[in-house]
Amino acid sequence: MSLHYLYLYNNNLLLHEKIFLGRSFLLSEMTAESDIKKVKSLQKENDQLRRVLESMKNSPLIVGHVQKVLKDGRVIVSHVPGNQLLIPHRPDLKPEPGDTVSLHSQSFVIIEILSKNIGGRVASMELIEVPKVSFEDIGGLDDQIEAIREVIELPLLEPELFKVIGIDPPSGALLSGPPGTGKTLLAKAIANSTNARFIHLVGSDLVQKFIGEGSRMVREVFTLAKVNTPSIIFIDEIDAIAIKRTSEVYKGDREVQRTFMQLLSELDGFANTQGIMFLAATNREDVLDPAILRPGRFDRIIRFNLPNEEARLMILKIHTRKMNLKDVNFKNLAKKTEGLSGAHIKALVTEAGIKCLRERKTQITNKHFERALSEFLDKEHNVKEYIYS
Repeated sequence: MSLHYLYLYNNNLLLHEKIFLGRSFLLSEMTAESDIKKVKSLQKENDQLRRVLESMKNSPLIVGHVQKVLKDGRVIVSHVPGNQLLIPHRPDLKPEPGDTVSLHSQSFVIIEILSKNIGGRVASMELIEVPKVSFEDIGGLDDQIEAIREVIELPLLEPELFKVIGIDPPSGALLSGPPGTGKTLLAKAIANSTNARFIHLVGSDLVQKFIGEGSRMVREVFTLAKVNTPSIIFIDEIDAIAIKRTSEVYKGDREVQRTFMQLLSELDGFANTQGIMFLAATNREDVLDPAILRPGRFDRIIRFNLPNEEARLMILKIHTRKMNLKDVNFKNLAKKTEGLSGAHIKALVTEAGIKCLRERKTQITNKHFERALSEFLDKEHNVKEYIYS
């Protein structure tokens, strides 16, 4: 009996499947708007999945760098440090030394030229959006602002003045001083005041693992500057690669020194190129190699010191000009913040605002600044005590 019922159930299920499959779900026959939307969304999802599947079927390409182009058109390409390939000539492509190209994973034929002479990592160092920092946002650095405008801004905006006088414009400047004194802030302001392309990198960006990679990046940085004149090259924390050379050289230091020598060579090569300025910052001028400090590479060294009382008062007013204040004695605060840098004062202002928010108040008073200063000085004392103990 149970077999009979199972037989009937299977026949019934097959009948329902035939009826379901026999129906036509063409879009033109549907009347319900919800069904049309469902079909369209399914079609869209199906197309996306099909594209993903096709992309997964394609074999990945290899990225290489053109080292040399021979007279017969053949190209020497390196795709792994120390591994070079001799690739046949393609008449429709004209690669040049330094170009980044894509290679077929099996035949190693050049598929396309990805970038001309400048790698993607170096190209990303160019700031497309100019920093929104002006000289009005910097307090207590009047002498430094005047010096950097003479060295960087004037040659870019009014180069004809140097021709009239008969002198060559300065090639660059070094910003030197303790941390938090406004070196990078001043570099941002000079980038904002000129219409030049601003190429920003940190010294440690040029320290690479493989031999020749750091030197190649230095060449590409200066090539990028020459293509986009007028331009400013700013290397922050330059002491990462420009440290004094000694007789005791370890294995990791050799590549850093090669990169540094390439930097010196590029500075000598482009020193008289109009429209390119070189700017660097460090808080360890004492460890820099004398070769980079000589005139012709850095024509002026702009030194920064911790702000005095008048400068601290200006910095306090600049950082609090958009704050809702009530009865704040800035002169007294400027006296009590002796020994603090501009970055410390900005952190102090922020901490006073947090104290006010904690009490759910809408106005920042002198009491909030006093409490923030007391905690800030205690924290600084504990840090210094820990470091020097």
